[in-house]
Amino acid sequence: MSKGTAIDLGLNEAYNDLFSTQAERDNAQRSYVTDLPTSEISNFPNHPFKVRMDESMTELVESVKERGVLSPVLVRPMPDGSYQMVSGHRRKLASELAELPTVPCIVRELTDDEAIIIMVDSNLQREQVLPSEKAFAYKMKLDAMKRQGERTDLTCAPTGHKLENLKSRDIVAAESGDSKSQIQRYIRLTNLVPELLDMVDNSVLKEKGQLQMALRPAVELSYLSKDEQNALLEIMEGEDCTPSHAQAIKIRDFSEKGKLNPDVILSIMQEEKPNQVEQFKMPKNRIAKFFPAGTPAQKIEDTIVKALEMYRKRERAMER
Repeated sequence: MSKGTAIDLGLNEAYNDLFSTQAERDNAQRSYVTDLPTSEISNFPNHPFKVRMDESMTELVESVKERGVLSPVLVRPMPDGSYQMVSGHRRKLASELAELPTVPCIVRELTDDEAIIIMVDSNLQREQVLPSEKAFAYKMKLDAMKRQGERTDLTCAPTGHKLENLKSRDIVAAESGDSKSQIQRYIRLTNLVPELLDMVDNSVLKEKGQLQMALRPAVELSYLSKDEQNALLEIMEGEDCTPSHAQAIKIRDFSEKGKLNPDVILSIMQEEKPNQVEQFKMPKNRIAKFFPAGTPAQKIEDTIVKALEMYRKRERAMER
C-alpha cells in the first residue's frame, strides 16, 4: 500500500472496536490506514515508556521479518507534514531493525491531550510496566485530563460505564487497576533523582549487581531535596545497600526537621534492619587509603576477605 492511499474505516466494525466512546467512533470515521516510512514518524515527546532491547524485542524483530507488522501503529499528522507516534514505538523500532521500508499506520487527527491519554492507556496494557514508566505516565495522563476540564468522554473504560461524576484520579484508578493511593505513590516517584528511580525499576527487573529499592521507601525519599537525595545516593553506593521503609521514614523525618546531613544519613543506613544477618561494620575512613576513590563496596569487601585468607595461611605456616 503506498503512502497516502486511504481506506475509509468509518463503518468497519473491527476497527470501531478499538474505540470505547461515541466521540472516538466519530473520530475513527476521519481516520485512515496507510504505509509510512519510519523516518517520517517522530517519537512521542517525553514518552515515559522505555523501548528496551531485550529478549522480547528480539522476538518481535524476528516476527516482523517473517510476517511484517500485523497491527498498525497509531500516529497523528503534524502541521509540518510529518507524523508523530502515539502508540506503537516498539513496532516502529522492530520495523527499523528488520529493515522494512515502511510500517502500516492508522493516521488520526488528535489534540495534544487526546494523544497523551491514548498513548498512556495503550502502553499501560503491556505485560511488564516499570514503576518509573507508571510514574510519569500517570502524571501525564492526569495533567492532560485536568487540562480538559476532567472530561471523561476520551477515558471511559470499554465497558462504557458512567464516570462523569468522578474526579480524574478516580477515573484513572478505575481504568488502571491501581488504587488511588497507589497512583499517588507512583506519581511521587517523579520527584526522585534518576539514579534512585533506577533502583526502583531494578526491584522489578532484578538485574544482578544492581542496587534495588522497594516502592514504599522510595516514596518517602521522594520528599527529600535533590541535594539530600544525592547525598543519600553517595552513601547508599558506598555502603552498597538501600534503606528499608522504616529507615526511609526516619530519613524523611530528619529532613522535614531540617536536621538531615551526611552523618545522620550514614548513621541511619548503618542501623541493623529487622531480620538482617549480623554484619561486621568498619568506618570507611579507616580503609579508604588502601583503595582508589570510587571502588565499589563489594570489591573492597572481596579484597579484604582475600587478604585475611592469605594472612591466615601465613600464620598457619609459621606455626608448623
